[in-house]
Amino acid sequence: MTRPARRAAKGLARLPFRVRAAGGIVGPAAFTLAWVASSLRQDGYSIRDEHISGLAAPDARTPAIMLAGFATLGTGTILFASALEEALGGPGDAGPGPFLVRCAGVGVLGAAVLRRDRMLLHPPEGVVGQSWRNDGHDIASGVGYACLVAAPLFFARRFADDPEWAALRVPAIAGAGVSAAMLAAFAPLVGRPYGGVLQRVAVTTPMLASVAFAWRLLRRGA
Repeated sequence: MTRPARRAAKGLARLPFRVRAAGGIVGPAAFTLAWVASSLRQDGYSIRDEHISGLAAPDARTPAIMLAGFATLGTGTILFASALEEALGGPGDAGPGPFLVRCAGVGVLGAAVLRRDRMLLHPPEGVVGQSWRNDGHDIASGVGYACLVAAPLFFARRFADDPEWAALRVPAIAGAGVSAAMLAAFAPLVGRPYGGVLQRVAVTTPMLASVAFAWRLLRRGA
C-alpha cells in the first residue's frame, strides 16, 4: 500500500464505526434513487434499453442527480470496506474481501469522473466514435463490477473458519454466482433491447449483498 493510501485508510478508520458501516446502505440506496429519479425526468430515455451511466452524460437532462448517486455509492462503498476490514480483525485477518470492496468503490468514483460522452447508446446519425473519457468510464465500471463479483467469494472463504460469520458463507457464494450470471447475460446484450434491464439487475444484486452485510455490522457493532 502506498503512503497516500495508508494515510487515507487511517483517516477513514478515525470515523465512527457505525458511520462507516452505514455507507454500505446509504451508498446503494442513493445510487438507486438517483437512477430512478433521473430516468423519470429524462425525455426519450428507455430503462429497458439504455444503461444507467447515460443519465450522467453531459446531454442528459439532470446529470447532477446521477453524478451525486455515483459519488455517494463510491464513497459509501469505501467507508463500508473500512468497517468490514475492522470487524473481520484488521488487514491481516480480514482477507482480500474488504480490499476488493474498496477497489469497487474507487472504480465507481472513477466512473463518475470519467463520464459517458452521450446519454444514448445509439446517438443520432452522424455522431460516431467516443472519447478517451468514455473509454475510461467503461474500464472503471468493469473494474468495479469485477471486484464486486469476486469479493463475496473471498468473504465466503474467510467465513468458513469463523463461527460468528459462518451463516453468511452460503449467501455470499450465491450472491457471487447470481452477479456473475447476470453480467454474463448482460455482456452480449450491450446496446441491444433489454440490455438496460439486465444491467440494473446485475448492479442491484451485489448492492443488496452490501446492504445485508452492512446491516449485520450495524447490529453487531465494532
